Amino acid sequence: MAEITCIEDLRRLARKRVPRMFYDYVDGGSWTEYTYRANESDFQRIEFRQRVACDITHRSTATTMVGQPVSMPVAIAPTGLTGMQHADGEILAARAAKNFGIPFTLSTMSICSIEAVAEATGRHPFWFQLYVMRDRTFVESLIDRAQAANCSALVVTMDLQVFGQRHKDKKNGLSMPPRPTLRNVVNMLSKPRWCLDMLGTRHRQFGNIVGHAQGVDNIQSLVEWTREQFDPTLSWQDVEWIRKRWGGRLIVKGIQHPEDARLAVESGADAIVVSNHGGRQLDGASSSISTLPEVVDAVGGRTEVHFDSGIRSGQDVLKAIALGAKGTYIGRAMLYGLGALGEHGVTRALTLIRDELDLSMAFCGKTDMRAVNRDILRMKP
Repeated sequence: MAEITCIEDLRRLARKRVPRMFYDYVDGGSWTEYTYRANESDFQRIEFRQRVACDITHRSTATTMVGQPVSMPVAIAPTGLTGMQHADGEILAARAAKNFGIPFTLSTMSICSIEAVAEATGRHPFWFQLYVMRDRTFVESLIDRAQAANCSALVVTMDLQVFGQRHKDKKNGLSMPPRPTLRNVVNMLSKPRWCLDMLGTRHRQFGNIVGHAQGVDNIQSLVEWTREQFDPTLSWQDVEWIRKRWGGRLIVKGIQHPEDARLAVESGADAIVVSNHGGRQLDGASSSISTLPEVVDAVGGRTEVHFDSGIRSGQDVLKAIALGAKGTYIGRAMLYGLGALGEHGVTRALTLIRDELDLSMAFCGKTDMRAVNRDILRMKP
């Protein structure tokens, strides 16, 4: 196997090892994929200002996110179906994050359950991402289970009241209900390593939902329940209710508009995440990196601003921090590593990002993440 030197190398390897329907689920966006592509390409419009003759001997990428010490300003983003990229995927990613000293965020739509991840990581604190379902009793039970599992932050995702149309998923039959095609079944069988790993695990369905939501005990009942559960009436009053019920650190994810940022602050969020769901919801929306500065300005330091959507390198992390983010999230970069090499691949992705972040910070004459600001950047005309 060729030496892996960047996230793109992990992406190529994951494409070879993960069945097409699950790889495409990760490596794609909605409609024309304009926003998905812009999330990455707009980083290229931002250049660094290199400095020289600065003492950069003692450098550290360490900082904090919502008061939690982290080895670098990066958290693993909540991603659905992680356990279909690699068997026990959520557990493997959580272990890698724990060992690396960064937060791991478990999705409501994960394959491994809250309890399974907690048990496998020795109840090491992780974050839990909450979708607000119509069934508020189930939402309450998720919050209670997250508390019981020693989760240290709750991440409420606001931008999935309806599903964006993802053409690759529809063509692959990865929809609700799932309709895998003969081509995809044959493709799965051509990935023997993936198949063997999946045969060796008991985690193959949505562990946070099946057996926990009322009346959901098999795939068909899950399909019917999920179709009706995402709530188009979601409001800021719901966020305030969740904050009171949860009682701990609350992060609101899916913010793109300055007014929504102000409303999130008023609802009591400890942090907001500038995110367009990785370009998987509203196609034609601005990239997250292009909207980050105006959201930071709107918040005015009243709460932490985090960043998500488009990060593929440590340089991307540094640019987001320089533009005012206090932390960043990686989803696809982690999933490429997981699909390519399992837990080792996640660790490799994190190592690549940390090393790129450290070197780029040094070239810009900085030794402390807390001293990074917009002065190190230049916007292309």
